[in-house]
Amino acid sequence: MSSSTSAGPPARPPGRPRAGLNAVLFAATLNTVDELGYARATVERIAAAAGVAKSTVYRRWPSKGELIVDCLLDAFGPAPLEGADRAEIMASAIRWVAGKIGEPGVGDAFAGVFSDAISDPALRRILAERLQDPYRLALQEALGEPEERVLFFIDVVVGALLHRMGMTGGPMVDADVTALVGMVLPHFTGGPGAAPETG
Repeated sequence: MSSSTSAGPPARPPGRPRAGLNAVLFAATLNTVDELGYARATVERIAAAAGVAKSTVYRRWPSKGELIVDCLLDAFGPAPLEGADRAEIMASAIRWVAGKIGEPGVGDAFAGVFSDAISDPALRRILAERLQDPYRLALQEALGEPEERVLFFIDVVVGALLHRMGMTGGPMVDADVTALVGMVLPHFTGGPGAAPETG
């Protein structure tokens, strides 16, 4: 046997480990959106910021919209649905999503992908199934509310937060988040101003 026989598979060439690549790309995505705005944060620019080829991004995400959805899922993480009662759970959920939307790049990315989805049915399905549904299902379980009520809660809260960002360029301030909590909770917890029961 020749003394030059390899003792094992060739060493992996230098490069970024695959396990950490998504984290690098997600950070580059939010940084690029924060610096340039959603519309100018192209896949090419995101790839350059991450130090990878554009083809590397497209192998994982066929479109910018799909990259943004997974980036938002990573940024938001699991919702902290804890509290002594339904009111506390809902209040904490509102404050949590408001805080997340206020993080650099997150609100802009969130608003941008929603705007794109208006004229893109495939992206709307991805948003519903991959981004909204996990949080909807968690809220339904935590609150014991039917799907349509939870969807309305999400519409009201996220809609108000994104509208404020779109109109002012910045997230809703804490005092207004507190006011939003005070306006939304009675409708869903049976307090003053709650919607009448139907059926």
